[in-house]
Amino acid sequence: MSHRQIMEALSGLLLGLFVAILSSTVVSNALPRIISDLDGTQSAYTWVVTSTLLATTVSTPIWGKLADLTSKKLLVQLSLVIFIVGSAAAGLSQNTGMLITFRVVQGLGAGGLTALAQVILASIIPPRERGRYNGYLGAVMALGTIGGPLLGGVIVDTSWLGWRWCFYVGVPFALAALVVLQRTLRLPLATRDVKVDYLGAVLVAASVSLLLIWVSLAGDNFDWWSWQTVAMVLGALVLAAVFVLVELRAAEPIIPMHLFRNATLTLSVVASLAVGTAMFGATVFLSQYFQIARGDSPTMAGVMTLPMIIGLVGSSTVVGRLITASGKWKRYLITGGILLIVGLALMGTARADTAYGLLAVYMFLIGCGVGMTMQNLVLAVQNTVPMHELGAASSVVAFFRTLGGAIGVSVLGAVLASKVTAYMTDGLAALGVKTSGGSGSLPDISKLPAPIAAVVEDSYGHATGIIFLIAAPIALVALIAILFIKEIPLRTAVEDTAATGTDGDGATADGPVKAAPNASVVPAVAPGVPAAAADVTADATGVPADATGVPADGNTRGSR
Repeated sequence: MSHRQIMEALSGLLLGLFVAILSSTVVSNALPRIISDLDGTQSAYTWVVTSTLLATTVSTPIWGKLADLTSKKLLVQLSLVIFIVGSAAAGLSQNTGMLITFRVVQGLGAGGLTALAQVILASIIPPRERGRYNGYLGAVMALGTIGGPLLGGVIVDTSWLGWRWCFYVGVPFALAALVVLQRTLRLPLATRDVKVDYLGAVLVAASVSLLLIWVSLAGDNFDWWSWQTVAMVLGALVLAAVFVLVELRAAEPIIPMHLFRNATLTLSVVASLAVGTAMFGATVFLSQYFQIARGDSPTMAGVMTLPMIIGLVGSSTVVGRLITASGKWKRYLITGGILLIVGLALMGTARADTAYGLLAVYMFLIGCGVGMTMQNLVLAVQNTVPMHELGAASSVVAFFRTLGGAIGVSVLGAVLASKVTAYMTDGLAALGVKTSGGSGSLPDISKLPAPIAAVVEDSYGHATGIIFLIAAPIALVALIAILFIKEIPLRTAVEDTAATGTDGDGATADGPVKAAPNASVVPAVAPGVPAAAADVTADATGVPADATGVPADGNTRGSR
């Protein structure tokens, strides 16, 4: 496929990904106002974010497994529809409970878009060329991330719109994405008897949910060291162990355990878990920091975070092209890991009165670190797994990244709430104001007397710095894992590994590549492109239909 044909095929996918990111980020700067209007607490603020990440985490491997079994095009359209429904329903929320529930629906759709974007990209583009197109994905993600907070701030600050339009604004874009996807996306259609491991999905959801509920409630509803803690932590561990046993015996496991024999995948999973924990856990509270600790409007809070987004889009785009040109990727992963640690550590010095120029530099470093690591960890894994397990492997990395994010948001959110309460109690006591713990609701700085407002701002500023300090050593774990990843030259064809059945490290991943039962493959084509030119034509054995690249029958067929 030519560059133009690839871009036509990816246009709808990129638009869908933009919608998902926009609909998520447009809420970020509105959340302090939303939680305030719905009389929510700091815990509710955390769970509005965590619920989406949790649903994304749990659903990502399911979407990835389905992508290996059935139509990727149909799946990405379905995930987009689910996301639209969740977004529109969230706009009707009357309390934080309703909002959290509909954010779960949003997360289910986002899990599909997160997993399928990488899987579809890998289905039509060889790893050596994929760095270039990962740059486009990074640019779209950055555009949605830049535009979302700014647009959300403007919507919240516009009296005749209100925060509910933060959820409605993405619907027209989503409908356009559905139309474009239908017209432009052409993919191989592999049909198989679908056997989704629902028991595994339930077990992993229960295990992760129980762990996050414990983190959210501990220290508030009960002590950290208590029988409730023992019961919930042990329960989560037992459920996780049962999940592993079920996956080892399942016909179509959600997370194929044999994939972890691949050293590159295992180390990338560890790195992605740490990156997700540090990135989501720390940065999700930035808008709250700017609005509460520094007294900025929602619109200005979006503007203030631009340095981080500029770093992300710049690094992902430039590094993507450098990887395509050289075929080398590990050096950029290492550099990104170092920049992420440095940026997080420096942000740990942030307080309510820290000069914005310094904060801009720190956020830019964090953005560069994320841009260099997040997409390229997926690329490293995709380069080492057989084509028939591409969806499962890609979604495993995304699963652990979003799992890390959910854990990070929940844990660091609990730390933030605890530190804010402690600092505010001490600060108010110094003013001679006695407190009884308060309601835990997010304060509206504009309605507070100046001395109390100063205490609140200082408390949120100091507490935000603490959670960035905690995130820095977590990012160090990611860097250590990256250092041990073996750099393997990027493949120059889509199906090299699938044809040989190796795991990319030179060892057999799971024995010879075998045909799936009842499998049939329809060649992928762009309009007017011979089937063999798409580099994905295969017979039931998974081996390219014609090693010479000449179409077997000379006919061009579209995907169904």
